[in-house]
Amino acid sequence: MSINIGPPSVEELRPRITVIGVGGAGGNAIANMIEAEIDGVDFIVANTDAQALNSSSAEHRIQLGPDITQGLGAGSRP
Repeated sequence: MSINIGPPSVEELRPRITVIGVGGAGGNAIANMIEAEIDGVDFIVANTDAQALNSSSAEHRIQLGPDITQGLGAGSRP
């Protein structure tokens, strides 16, 4: 067993940032951030609209209320 008694690596000091976009506007914001190639950020998109989720380039996607909306948008009625 070895013990590392030195300063932490730069990667260990880097903050962990996750941005969550909810709904159509949140998905658009996430798409713009991904397109801008922001480094060191994880992106999550959540939406009731299955089609919007499928077209999202975010690595993590969450479908909200699939039984209630049957994969369609909420129609601005939360």
